[in-house]
Amino acid sequence: MPVRPPSTFEETVERLGTAIRLGLLAPGSQLPPERELARQLRISRSTLRQALTTLVQSGHLVSLRGRKGGTFVAEQPPLAEHGGEALDQRAWAVLDYRVAIECGAAMLAAERGEDFDRLEALAEKMGAELEDFEEYRRTDVRFHIGLAEAAGSPRLIGAMTDVQGQMTDLIARIAHPAEVLEQSNEQHKRLVKALRKGDAERAVKIAREHLEGTEHIIAGLLPAPSRVAIPA
Repeated sequence: MPVRPPSTFEETVERLGTAIRLGLLAPGSQLPPERELARQLRISRSTLRQALTTLVQSGHLVSLRGRKGGTFVAEQPPLAEHGGEALDQRAWAVLDYRVAIECGAAMLAAERGEDFDRLEALAEKMGAELEDFEEYRRTDVRFHIGLAEAAGSPRLIGAMTDVQGQMTDLIARIAHPAEVLEQSNEQHKRLVKALRKGDAERAVKIAREHLEGTEHIIAGLLPAPSRVAIPA
């Protein structure tokens, strides 16, 4: 089935990762040629390359060069080897927590916030850090904590700091092509514009779209699609 925008990269990772996990793409099997696979998914070849790079870096795929080269499914995808069920439950619990905190912060910031210059400056800074993910990530964390600060709630700032820390392990499992970071940062900029207008509904919508990208990728990398809540 074709992948639908706007999260074509993320959904492609999820689609291929799920196919690997379910055995639809068997261990050791070769993926179709890049041109053919992009045609089947109805996405650009550049988007497909980004998704394949992510799955190669996560250990789900192996890329070989030469006459018999191509892209192959790994014999043992990494998450299948390390107690994936516990990771699955923890990951979805963290992602759900993140949705509640980020969207709540966006709504309150739009309703209460007045000065968003710092958020805009941080988004501009990230635009210059697309080739250095470690620097980008540090600025990204500051942006999201700044969003909570704009909401004017000390408890929310603490929760945002906590959830950003919990996301660190999950984000470390994902490749970060510069093109994808640029797209993510465009969402940051759109969010700031919505906040300046006091448009809480649009701010929440953009925040939710921003988070969905990570969810699609994690769904493709985890060994099971279940979302089981963990008791407090």
